[in-house]
Amino acid sequence: MFAQCADPAQLEGFAWLMCYLTSGKNMLFYASFGTVLLLLAVTAPVALFFGFCGAMASRSRLRLLRWGGKLYTSMVRGVPDIIFFLFVPIALDQGFEWMRHQVLCDTDEPVRQGNDFVVCAAAKLPLSSAAPWVHEAYGLFLAVLAFSVVFGAFASNVLYGAMQAVPRAQLETAEAYGMSPRQVTRRVLIPQMWSYAIPGLSNLWMILLKATPLLFLLGVEDIVYWARELGGAKTSAFAYPHPDWRLYYFLGILVFYLLMTWISERLIARLTRRLSSGQATMGGEALRKGAA
Repeated sequence: MFAQCADPAQLEGFAWLMCYLTSGKNMLFYASFGTVLLLLAVTAPVALFFGFCGAMASRSRLRLLRWGGKLYTSMVRGVPDIIFFLFVPIALDQGFEWMRHQVLCDTDEPVRQGNDFVVCAAAKLPLSSAAPWVHEAYGLFLAVLAFSVVFGAFASNVLYGAMQAVPRAQLETAEAYGMSPRQVTRRVLIPQMWSYAIPGLSNLWMILLKATPLLFLLGVEDIVYWARELGGAKTSAFAYPHPDWRLYYFLGILVFYLLMTWISERLIARLTRRLSSGQATMGGEALRKGAA
């Protein structure tokens, strides 16, 4: 905040608006857009990794591993997303604190005391003495895991279907050349499957993008949280009281998501063209004819 903004009561008009827009609370609102982008940047590859592991497990020759992959995919896809967004962070948080309780707490009292979950102060995550950014980072870490578990299950189903779509003749040709099953998977199946997986993965990316406003349900101060807090009518307790401006704040969020969707569509289109080049698919054939 600038020095001339120290006393909001002495400001009016454009000067008041500029000081309001550069206040500490609004700076946190601007920074929360970075929080959303960070969540997307971390969650997308982690969810894709979970999905790839689930798809490979579903194709495994080991019955137990195959059942595990299919159970993960079916169970998560069959439960409403918001249940997992609320359940996974709570379960992980209590699981971490229980493990710390077993190591750090010198007590025989059970952690489950009726409906309460009680651990000693040393086992709390984060510690009460931790800096505020540690609490925020821990909340974001749990949010990333929750999003990754949910969208990883959908990605697993998409990747499994893409692997099944790879022509069997290509795999048999690789086997005829003497490749081992691992080599066939690594050199033929996985490279070929991406052109079939991109449409489904692009839809998942768009759904993940639209699901980021659920961050505020997990205690993360995201753009929805700050838009609701800053846009609401202020009282005398706030330095910059104003009428209900939630419409303008949420309109800004709408523009942000539309811009992200526009950028995503163009990047996905370029990626689709790149992966379809030389492939025996309708997209690859269209590129071949266009080049001719």
